[in-house]
Amino acid sequence: MHLIKHLWEEQHWVVAHKLSTVKNADQIAVVDGGSIAEIGTHDELINKGGPYSRLVKLQKMVSYIDQETDQFRASSAARTSASRLSMSRASPMPLTPGVSKETESYVSPPAPSFSRLLAMNAPEWKQALIGSISALVYGSLQPIYALTIGGMIAAFFVQDHNEMNAIISRYALIFCSLSLVSIAVNLLQHYNFAYMGEHLVRRIRVQVLEKILTFEAAWFDEDTNSSGSLCSRLSDESSLVKTLVADRISLLLQTACGIVIAVTMGLIVAWKLALVMIAVQPCTMICYYAKKIVLSNVSRDLAKAQYESTQIAIEAVYNHRMVTSFGCSSKILQLFEHTQEEPLRKARKKSWVAGITTGLSPCLTFLSWALDFWYGGKLAQSGEISAGDVFKTFFVLVSTGKLIADAGSMTSDLAKGSNAVASVFEVLDRKSISPQNSQMEKDNPKSKIQGRIEFKKVDFAYPTRPQCLILQDFSLDVKAGTSIGLVGRSGCGKSTIIGLIQRFYDVDRGAVRIDGMDVREMNVLWYRGFTALVSQEPAMFSGSVRDNIAFGKPEADEEEIVEAAKAANAHEFISSLKDGYDTDCGEHGIQLSGGQKQRIAIARAIIRNPAILLLDEATSALDAQSEQVVQEALDRIMTGRTTIVVAHRLNTIKNADSIAFLGEGKVIERGTYPQLMNKKGAFFNLATLQK
Repeated sequence: MHLIKHLWEEQHWVVAHKLSTVKNADQIAVVDGGSIAEIGTHDELINKGGPYSRLVKLQKMVSYIDQETDQFRASSAARTSASRLSMSRASPMPLTPGVSKETESYVSPPAPSFSRLLAMNAPEWKQALIGSISALVYGSLQPIYALTIGGMIAAFFVQDHNEMNAIISRYALIFCSLSLVSIAVNLLQHYNFAYMGEHLVRRIRVQVLEKILTFEAAWFDEDTNSSGSLCSRLSDESSLVKTLVADRISLLLQTACGIVIAVTMGLIVAWKLALVMIAVQPCTMICYYAKKIVLSNVSRDLAKAQYESTQIAIEAVYNHRMVTSFGCSSKILQLFEHTQEEPLRKARKKSWVAGITTGLSPCLTFLSWALDFWYGGKLAQSGEISAGDVFKTFFVLVSTGKLIADAGSMTSDLAKGSNAVASVFEVLDRKSISPQNSQMEKDNPKSKIQGRIEFKKVDFAYPTRPQCLILQDFSLDVKAGTSIGLVGRSGCGKSTIIGLIQRFYDVDRGAVRIDGMDVREMNVLWYRGFTALVSQEPAMFSGSVRDNIAFGKPEADEEEIVEAAKAANAHEFISSLKDGYDTDCGEHGIQLSGGQKQRIAIARAIIRNPAILLLDEATSALDAQSEQVVQEALDRIMTGRTTIVVAHRLNTIKNADSIAFLGEGKVIERGTYPQLMNKKGAFFNLATLQK
């Protein structure tokens, strides 16, 4: 109460579409064309007979109150609870013959193998062969290079200067040859593996998106299948798969080849020294591996610790207008500094671990080298090997340890890649419950839908809320070419009926029939080609106005697009835009007003020439003037089509052929607008609340 009193004592501004919300304001300003057309109290402006008065008459002061009597609510709750109890005790009702139960548990496919991933790259087998050979050749260059360095150092122990010059010239030629070969095989290796990877990523992204678009709407309702998660599968996980196939295969091949050749060379040149070096080689490998892994883990952990502070910064920048308007910048900075304390504490601990690990790495490496040179010197002193053999064996096998460490450091990347492969194949292996092939379409591809809709004793609950029954023993029959309005309190199932007609979901019991055929037995893509939806928040895509209208019929020409825009009362405002039909709508249609977006959505529905038109509260979010224009367009396109209208504002369905009042998951009343008003039942009470 103190807060309310404080608000009324302060000056406050209210922007409103519904005029009932500003009826008691001290002053009302009517804005038209960027200037104030008139200002005054509600009564003054009504008596004045100006723009405000006309707006009030146009809107008819509609203010829907979503409430029912306690008796009706109690009755609804009691009947629903009783029905659920009886359903839980009764045996399940059989489904329609020939239609499978779609709520059966889904059995996840077995974990995908790496060979299956490579099989997806089968069309690029030539590039795979050339890239693999190049990787093997490049892997052999490292030990040859190390052997050449050892030979070059051994050349300086030769007493004859002419012989020394000849050996140095020979090794210089070998170095030049190795550089040329290295350039050639590196180009071939990386180009061919990159070619493979890019084609694999493209193939995976196309297949995953194509598969996702076939899934039923219930799959998208799950938290794990949010838009962010799905976009990650299309971008990040696909890139990880590419890294696993292209970069990692090449590294593994060249590492394996380098190890085999290096060990062979070492054993041939000085087998005793080689055995000692191979025995202590794990120390060198562990040093390299630990250094890379620890440093990468420290960076990752610090990034995680900074996540909370980053979120605060993102929200503060994104909502900077709200932050500045409330003057809470200092509070944001205080929260930001507080969240930095924990990352700082963790960073101190991690820095000690990183410092000790990186310090031990060169220490153990140098100790192993000392052992190698000491034992090599003993063998050279005893005359078993020459000094040149010591250097050759040392450089060859030391380089091998680095190769193994580099290959071992990618184990975390391999784990990420394996998880990405499993996630990608989980989507590709999932079977959509909506069949995409139908014998009906093959037998009669030119057949059309008339538009009769029948709900036969339907029970339905959303898969994410199976305990909450939305429709219960629901029956409804809509004749082809007629319109019906669906009204009722929020949550009674109006929008659910729209979703069932489009087959976004399948019923638990009963059947939804279109022209006498169960919608579950129809080809869903073919069937949806005869439907069109205009929702309360129309979906706008980044692109031009023309593209958004043509989305309803991609093959439409310019004349069809213009005619659809004219029928939707949109051509005039589109033509007034700077670029006309080429005007960019912006992300989610941000460049357009609500009424403009709604008329473009109507034009998109008109160009489809649907047999079944679905209007889900298409005007409830608009102001009075925009609502009138949009309603005129809707009334025009409803003629001759089966139309389902979900409405809160009852004046939008006065001219419908029939109106169904929903409650308790059933049709409580049905009739024309005059019939229901004369009946003075639930619909009459709702209409009375709105007046």
